[in-house]
Amino acid sequence: MKVLDSVRVLEIGGLGPGPFCAMHLADLGADVISVVRKDQGGSPTGSLLNRGKRSVFADLKTEEGRRLVLALVQDADALIEGMRPGVMERLGLGPEECLALNPRLVYGRMTGWGQSGPLAPRAGHDANYAAVSGALWGSSPADARPVSPFAVLGDIAGGAMYLMTGLLSGILQARATGSGTVVDAAIVDGAAHMLNLNLSARQRGVVADERGRSMYDSSPFYETYVCADGKHVTLGAIEPQFYALLLATLGLAGDPDFAGDQWDKAAWPARRARLAALFLTQPRAHWQALLEPTDVCFGAVLSPVEAAEHPHMRARGVYREHQGAFQAVPAPRFDGAPYLLGDMCAPGAHTEQVLAQLAAQGAKAVWRR
Repeated sequence: MKVLDSVRVLEIGGLGPGPFCAMHLADLGADVISVVRKDQGGSPTGSLLNRGKRSVFADLKTEEGRRLVLALVQDADALIEGMRPGVMERLGLGPEECLALNPRLVYGRMTGWGQSGPLAPRAGHDANYAAVSGALWGSSPADARPVSPFAVLGDIAGGAMYLMTGLLSGILQARATGSGTVVDAAIVDGAAHMLNLNLSARQRGVVADERGRSMYDSSPFYETYVCADGKHVTLGAIEPQFYALLLATLGLAGDPDFAGDQWDKAAWPARRARLAALFLTQPRAHWQALLEPTDVCFGAVLSPVEAAEHPHMRARGVYREHQGAFQAVPAPRFDGAPYLLGDMCAPGAHTEQVLAQLAAQGAKAVWRR
């Protein structure tokens, strides 16, 4: 279902969160034109993040490239850029110039550190932003170095998804009032905002300020365990009924090590050691067969390729091969309608088409797909 088929987005091609946000908008039906340099063809984002977009070449340091962007801005709903603060202004393509041409434009700025603050002009990557925001702190066992999934915690969760929220909110405002806005989407802001559930748990004493003293990093019932084949499984049996079911299913009901209060922290180390030894006795598939059909809150740790073959993920069609690339389908779902994956275009593939339309009929023709 193309729920955003009335939305027109101009993306100034970059790395990571900006292109992902533009892909997500295209997945949901938005008309996205991505402006890239010719030397961006080999960027780490790859062709998958071009899914569903049109792509044109332009050098923004030239007057020709600048005019192209400003022409496309005139009838766009939103613009996405991921330059360091001040770069778009120096190119003559900042919010002032763009909103003067199109007062309804939502100008989305995607950065790691934000448009202001001591670190705003500095370089960085996903792990750096997640670290400084506080989001990386709790991403590992207490006795291990913090490691987050590559590009997920900062770039996508704290960055692209918050940029998308800002853009769609701004478009709603613009359609109601006629006035656009500038969205300052900083990964450190988004990653910190995601911690509010964690901080709420801190208020209740579930999360401590010292590693190794919280339910999520020291309890036996909310833990990752290694199996006999070296693969891993997770438990999340927080609620008492799920914890009791876990013990019963594992044959530990009535065991002296598990007698007493589930939340007795003094007993956690011994209980965790018992469960660790138990899970080491069988391969991951054994524990999946035993625990997955129950309500013990269990999940096997799967690679994306393994996940694609899991019965649940396969039934929902979450992963798919499309145009020779393994990829995840768009989310969320609307009215149960199946998704039609957009084509992955090569950088600059639509340059001649877009330039010809601009020359012939102007910006409005370009945005009529």
